[in-house]
Amino acid sequence: MSTALGPREAAELLRRHGLRPRQSLGQNFVVDPNTVRRIVRLADVGPDDHVVEIGAGLGSLTRPLVATGARVTAIEVDEGLVDVLHETLPDVEVLAADARDVVWDRVLGGEPATLVANLPYNVATPIVADLLDHVPLIERMLVMVQAEVGERLAAGPGSKAYGAVSVKVRYWATAAVVGKVPPTVFLPQPKVESVLVAVRRHGPPEGSDALPPDQLFALVRAGFGQRRKTLRRSLEAVAVDADFDAAGIDPRMRAEQLDVADWVRLGTAIAQRAGKIGGSS
Repeated sequence: MSTALGPREAAELLRRHGLRPRQSLGQNFVVDPNTVRRIVRLADVGPDDHVVEIGAGLGSLTRPLVATGARVTAIEVDEGLVDVLHETLPDVEVLAADARDVVWDRVLGGEPATLVANLPYNVATPIVADLLDHVPLIERMLVMVQAEVGERLAAGPGSKAYGAVSVKVRYWATAAVVGKVPPTVFLPQPKVESVLVAVRRHGPPEGSDALPPDQLFALVRAGFGQRRKTLRRSLEAVAVDADFDAAGIDPRMRAEQLDVADWVRLGTAIAQRAGKIGGSS
């Protein structure tokens, strides 16, 4: 059960079930046991943990996760791969579904969980963002994603990778790139490098209680929508100089220079002036 699939075993499973990796689903299966062991070690899960794996594929990562003693829920959208998982991992709960359509309350049953997954490149960012926004019981994540995506998830102010999704991640959690993964560990081999990103949820930032997150994130998206412009220009439809003064932010700055706390102050100032939230007493 603990043995990860190598290239030969993975190819044989696919052949026996008449399957091929589907590019439309971003399927690149991990076929390097050392990489899988590294992922499981970094995930730091054990008998008291519930692990959710999105895109379980052939079960190469699922097997070592089960071996830790954790309870694993494997989510897989490809019906052919669901059959493989049922055959090779009969004791694992397998949910045949698109992760973007999952009713998470039913999956988690009110208990916290850890996400450990090799996320398809085409859906990695929206999945991580949606889980942070809407599924607080997912307290930790260790995700393998395209390097460019991982850098955006973990980026801080001032870096080229820093953008709207970076602000969202920092609002809800801490994130860091904790490892690099070469294309050679996958079947088929992608044309891009991958990284492992560790995400650990924390409470919303100080001072954000009065400002709804969706309102804040709409402001952030507007700011980064024209990231080469100053904030005065990119936010001219929603912010005036008095808002920047109230937030203590120079309107000549650009979006990538603001941390989460800056965005919260600016969003709060705009909302108070517009009467969307109450002012200070």
